[in-house]
Amino acid sequence: MATITRVEAEAAEWLEQTAQTELLRFTTAGSVDDGKSTLIGRLLYDSKGVYEDQLVSVRKATRNLTTNGLDLSLLTDGLRAEREQGITIDVAYRYFATPKRKFIIADTPGHEQYTRNMATGASTANLAVILIDARYGVLPQSRRHAFIAALLGIPHLLVAVNKMDLMEYREEVFTGIRDDFAAFAEQLKVADVRYVPISALHGDNVVKRSERTPWYSGPSFLEHLETVPIDRDINFEEMRFPVQYVIRPNLDFRGFAGQIASGVIRRGDPITVLPAGRTSRVKSIVTYDGELEEAFAPMSVTVCLEDEIDISRGDMLVHSDNRPHAGRRFEATVVWMNQKPLEEHRPYLLKHSTQMVQARVREIRHKIDINTLGHERASALQLNEIGLVSVEAQRPVFFDAYRKNRATGAFILIDPITNETVGAGMIARPDTHRHSGPVTETERLARIGHRPYVLRLKNSDAPAARLLERHLFDFGYLVYVIEGAEDLQEAVRTGFQAGLVSILYGAAAENPFAGAGIAADQVVVLDRTQFEGDTDWLERAVAILASANPGNVQLTDGGGI
Repeated sequence: MATITRVEAEAAEWLEQTAQTELLRFTTAGSVDDGKSTLIGRLLYDSKGVYEDQLVSVRKATRNLTTNGLDLSLLTDGLRAEREQGITIDVAYRYFATPKRKFIIADTPGHEQYTRNMATGASTANLAVILIDARYGVLPQSRRHAFIAALLGIPHLLVAVNKMDLMEYREEVFTGIRDDFAAFAEQLKVADVRYVPISALHGDNVVKRSERTPWYSGPSFLEHLETVPIDRDINFEEMRFPVQYVIRPNLDFRGFAGQIASGVIRRGDPITVLPAGRTSRVKSIVTYDGELEEAFAPMSVTVCLEDEIDISRGDMLVHSDNRPHAGRRFEATVVWMNQKPLEEHRPYLLKHSTQMVQARVREIRHKIDINTLGHERASALQLNEIGLVSVEAQRPVFFDAYRKNRATGAFILIDPITNETVGAGMIARPDTHRHSGPVTETERLARIGHRPYVLRLKNSDAPAARLLERHLFDFGYLVYVIEGAEDLQEAVRTGFQAGLVSILYGAAAENPFAGAGIAADQVVVLDRTQFEGDTDWLERAVAILASANPGNVQLTDGGGI
């Protein structure tokens, strides 16, 4: 019994230590046959992160005679096609840990035709490993991988110069490649770029520093992974809390659950709810383990407010003095991930944080040559191509620039018919291009959701007009009773152009010039004396307006959209 108790205590202590260990996500990329999979296999093998049954399986599958009976690349090349061709095709995820850190590795393919796979694997990474073959130096694919890593906002790059054993571990080979890559990296504006010479096949500088490179004084590959600072990679300055779910188990509790995308939230903080703009204060921060005084990204919590506010999934809580951009138009860099090309004006679903809205790509500004970083004119984006586009959503989204906040600057595009994810985007800035001109009639119609009307109430008085105004307003119409206007015809015309349902009664309703210049089907005459009671004529008014506005108004190709 004492032995069992001791084992349980040791297990509990180990689990507690593991839970407190920092997690580093990193991705690997390189040209074909640079040795990515071998490097990861060596890393797992030398750090004791491989189970014995896995080693037995790899030894049986080994066909490469240069590996001394153990082809470590097979630890990550799991697909049959990968093992047959000796290349990486799909994204392979591997997990291992050391006493200093936990790691999730995304082994991504290097070939250009699998750019979408690399973008998928790198989207959540803290660090990107760019593998370069010492025999060939910096290739166009190496530059492409670095560009994609920078595009995805990965803050740390580790350039591993592999196969140094084939170049006799010469220092000048390493320094030449380092200087060549550094000149290119300056264009990418990546803050942290480090270099390490390695031999994945023999293990030099992978887990431990090698005696074969006495001229290299930096850390080994694993030592750098264990010590690279990542605590500042998350944006803790701007609090963004997308609401994922409303929890209301009883009348005494109303909480808003979600994952904090960025920033810190504290009890008592003044917050603003987007898009409504209502303000309140944080009453409590609830978790499974109890209430907290503060919480920070990327914690999942339930936030309760001091005031009863109508909030639902897709809304966002932010600090009142630090709000994101809110708008329907923005510029973004898109990685296209579907066989069907991206074309302008085609409708898509846009998934941004917890919000899903209809959207269109209004313009493809240019396509990016990921080998030269040059810009090319394009009318469409094909599979694996990257371009700068102008996106318009049907409703406002709340975003930050991706370089400033990866959590609220990222989105995906979904085909509304097949439900396939067809593109991944990084928001660059709000779109203030020439297309954001005057508000057009079609835009106003799309926003309001109904056509403008003039309702002329005969044999009615002010209370009846107010009753109809309230009734239509409760049905979602923008409605207004016009009374006391010095120029009745001008007042009616202004309300009509603004998209309102205007109500006239008394002498104004009898004025033959009140609806001059307005289409006959948008002027409705209701004689209250023709109905038995208020219920009948109110329902008749709603029926007339509803019959002329079937369904929801969708985005149109108006001049300003």
